[in-house]
Amino acid sequence: MGLAALLAAFCVTALLYASVGFGGGSTYSALLALSGMDYRLLPVVSLLCNLVVVSGGTLRFARAGITPWRGALGLTAIAAPAALLGGLTPIREQAFMALLGASLCLAGALLLLPQTNARAAPEGEPAPRHAKRAMLLAAAPLGYLAGLVGIGGGIFLAPLLHLVRWNGPRAIAATASLFILVNSLFGLVGQLTKNGADMLGAAAGTGLPLMIAVVIGGQIGSLFAVRLFKPQLIRWLTAALTIVVGVRLLF
Repeated sequence: MGLAALLAAFCVTALLYASVGFGGGSTYSALLALSGMDYRLLPVVSLLCNLVVVSGGTLRFARAGITPWRGALGLTAIAAPAALLGGLTPIREQAFMALLGASLCLAGALLLLPQTNARAAPEGEPAPRHAKRAMLLAAAPLGYLAGLVGIGGGIFLAPLLHLVRWNGPRAIAATASLFILVNSLFGLVGQLTKNGADMLGAAAGTGLPLMIAVVIGGQIGSLFAVRLFKPQLIRWLTAALTIVVGVRLLF
């Protein structure tokens, strides 16, 4: 895959993912893997792109008073140390690619879960006790997976939060954004500790054009995409992109 095609793919990925509240790290990693990048470097580039995409959204949610801080910080506090541990865990290239591909396919399947108005919880309504317990138990494995393969984990978290009626859709999007931001930061620290801090310079040099592409795509996605297309259509497009890239990576 040439640089021009990779830039276009990153821009479209950021647009789609940002429009549904995610960073896109899982698909960035897969696209970089398909381009032939060193598998030890690609999580660093993906996590840097994640941080660029979700930082603005996290700030906007916070300023608007949408973020349910108590619940969101509880999930993030459990997941972040696990993301650091995942980033520190040595993994062989074949296992990394298989795990990344399988993660993408699972993420795409989760995005296809129906989200009807009957299922959605009212905004600001406290989560049921069983939902709180279930999500607290799920936070650590999601964080570990995020750090291991260089993603934020929000693409797994958000569908589960909807499934258990954890909160309203906007509060869940805000929680996923914060979850991705913090996990990406901790996972990045783990990856750099494992492979050497010089990886950051190599990733910045290689990934700067890609980070510019995701800034453009992320801004378009967060500001305009939802106004032009129905949210459900965007979720389907995002799921299709995720599954196609995941299957290609596996086979």
